[in-house]
Amino acid sequence: MSIQKGKEVVRIEAEAVAALIDRIDENFQKAVDILLSCRGRVIITGIGKSGIIAKKIASTLTSTGTAALFLHPAEGLHGDLGAVLKDDVVICISKSGTTDEILRLLPIFKRQGVPIIAMTGEPDSIMAQRSTVVLNIGVKEEACPFDVIPTSSTTTTLVMGDALALAVFQERGFSIEEFAQFHPGGDIGKRLFLKVEDVMRTGDDIARVNEDASLSLTILEITSKRLGATCVLDKTGKLTGIITDGDLRRLMEQRHQFWDLKARDIMSRAPKFLPAGVLAARALHEMEKYSINQLIIVNENGDPVGMIHLHDLLKSGLA
Repeated sequence: MSIQKGKEVVRIEAEAVAALIDRIDENFQKAVDILLSCRGRVIITGIGKSGIIAKKIASTLTSTGTAALFLHPAEGLHGDLGAVLKDDVVICISKSGTTDEILRLLPIFKRQGVPIIAMTGEPDSIMAQRSTVVLNIGVKEEACPFDVIPTSSTTTTLVMGDALALAVFQERGFSIEEFAQFHPGGDIGKRLFLKVEDVMRTGDDIARVNEDASLSLTILEITSKRLGATCVLDKTGKLTGIITDGDLRRLMEQRHQFWDLKARDIMSRAPKFLPAGVLAARALHEMEKYSINQLIIVNENGDPVGMIHLHDLLKSGLA
């Protein structure tokens, strides 16, 4: 019974979200335009479950470059309305569109000339009628047995809020560098700020041999630098290949006579490399994509200036 009910809840809520697609229309575009033209902040208000969703939408807007804050409607009636200024935009969230605390705030917003975006399941409600634009987040049914506990409706409200925030985000042309400024900490910060220069081995720590190096010297270089691989360079110092410990194992499995071989005889001639200055997250992506443990970092001339091992990314906390 529990498994069946769980699947039913997911189905009902998924259908409710899917129904939103047809509601991304001219009203949605108008709401986006209002937010883009906002010279102040976006004030989002709602009570109960709607208030919880309002806080999340405010957080998403703020993290994507649109200053936003949550206003509890009851607190707004008791002094916090001072936070709402004439250059702001207000988003009011109410499933019924008849939440008393919000309705009492609307005339005040109107007197200030603040645009009001209503998110409600009742497009003909009083709140909707008194708003600048209405986004319909109504649902056919809640996922609870009595059709009263906010489930599908809070989900659709959250999704509509995400759609609104990310549409504005895209219209602003927000760059990854600007996005990074709002996420300096945690895993997101590492992925957005950490560059290959912050984790790569440089100078004498780079494993490298020339094309004429003997097999024994090559093995010594791979072993001493503890990178599991070495760059192979030509006489001018240009990168021409890479030899990994895996290459050596395969060589020894396939041939009985190999000690007379040179580095050029066993190297892979298409080494994976990245330019200096890229994010360390990209290095991790390349390693995962090609199932490799090492990457070479080159400068604008194609000369190797660093090497990264997967363990370096693990130590940084990125992987």
